Amino acid sequence: MEHTTLSRGRTDTSAESGAPSLAVAAPELTDALLARMDVPGPRYTSYPTADRFVEAFTAGHSAQALAQRGDLGGVGGAGVPMSIYVHIPFCESVCYYCACNKIVTRDHSRVAAYLKALEHELDLVCQALGEAPQVSQLHFGGGTPTYLDDDELRHVVGMVAARVRLLPQGEHSIEIDPRTVTRDRLALLKELGFNRVSFGVQDFDAAVQQAVHRVQPHAQVEALMRDARELGFESINVDLIYGLPRQTPESFERTVRQVALLRPDRIAMYGYAHLPTRFKPQRRIVPAELPSGADRVGMLAQALAGFVSHGYQYIGMDHFALPEDGLAQAKRQGRLHRNFQGYSTQPDCDLIGLGVSAISRIGATYSQNAKTLDEYYDLLKGDALPVVRGLALTRDDLVRRAVIMSIMCHGRLSYESVALAHLIDVRQYFAQELEALQDLAHDGLVTLHEDGLEVTPLGWYFVRSVAMVFDRHLRAERSRERFSKVI
Repeated sequence: MEHTTLSRGRTDTSAESGAPSLAVAAPELTDALLARMDVPGPRYTSYPTADRFVEAFTAGHSAQALAQRGDLGGVGGAGVPMSIYVHIPFCESVCYYCACNKIVTRDHSRVAAYLKALEHELDLVCQALGEAPQVSQLHFGGGTPTYLDDDELRHVVGMVAARVRLLPQGEHSIEIDPRTVTRDRLALLKELGFNRVSFGVQDFDAAVQQAVHRVQPHAQVEALMRDARELGFESINVDLIYGLPRQTPESFERTVRQVALLRPDRIAMYGYAHLPTRFKPQRRIVPAELPSGADRVGMLAQALAGFVSHGYQYIGMDHFALPEDGLAQAKRQGRLHRNFQGYSTQPDCDLIGLGVSAISRIGATYSQNAKTLDEYYDLLKGDALPVVRGLALTRDDLVRRAVIMSIMCHGRLSYESVALAHLIDVRQYFAQELEALQDLAHDGLVTLHEDGLEVTPLGWYFVRSVAMVFDRHLRAERSRERFSKVI
């Protein structure tokens, strides 16, 4: 089912794209509702969330999960394609908003040792699997993957390609800092097999760019996107952030309009999470310059209306796509999934994370690598996977993961589907949660039916809050300071 997109005080359609009308009434965002919803909460790129990982889950457990996958074959085993994520942590300059695991340095000589370690880690993974895995999705993130020079990029891509079986129709994507690439570098990425690129824009307003220490003119991004199209990349994504210092609803509306006119195939728009006690660079941001919660919601509402009016479809919490893009097609066909990179068109599959701090999902387990280079290198020197923590999911975790991902990806929950897949009486199993949903239904965020629930257009503002109702770990521990705000 397609959900109408939210607007504020206006009516929008996507008739030019051939999609059904998305005309909606203005949602009633009262001060009381905003106050109740202005709380921290997970983004649910996984369930349980990474903060639940424990050190009792070791490299040995991770190797065992890989070996079991290699032994299975067939459904859920070695015969099923998987995803690979490669983390390149290096950056030449710090962006004050950044919460990624990164190493800010201009000393490019540090790259060689890191690439050697990546190679060693992948060898250990393949050894544990017992064969070269089939890979349908390859993603380079960071940090700044384009921090690597041309020869280093060739080396690391060749290293991966020599050890796994990259499927010919797979998605091969890379995150790009526009300040680090030229047309020639984009041509190299295309030559290396990347078919999707993601440009980190965040905001085009000059005052905002100065406040977050990331200055990149609109004209520069526009030229690079034109080059990427001419070079034949299948999909171009643009990342935006709302809630940054010095942003206003008016200034962000200009950025939304500028981005929409550039016509990227996909847009990922994230709410800024100000957690300066956890992320040192954020301490350089002046708290008084951050927009209010009401202004953040105003930015979100304007962006939703603005992108839809330009023909984009609202995919979910933080993604938009043109109707012909694979992400929009997956949403229409009910094939949308969510992983550590956000919404994905790929089937719900295993993920191998390579590099410092990278997270893997193998079967019913999660694992995370060491977060510092020194520890990452030390573990690999002992010929062990560089895993320092993780989690083996319980049956209850698997049930709740299915429920939360259905809400996050499709905005609905079918009791019958959950009952058949997990052999439970949904109303009895989730009696406490269904009772708690009554308050959200009263606020107009969800509609409860005899056979399930649906997130309303208003509820998409707060879809994380709907999912949070089913999070047993979050309910057991009331401290949420580790998470970003829902709005």
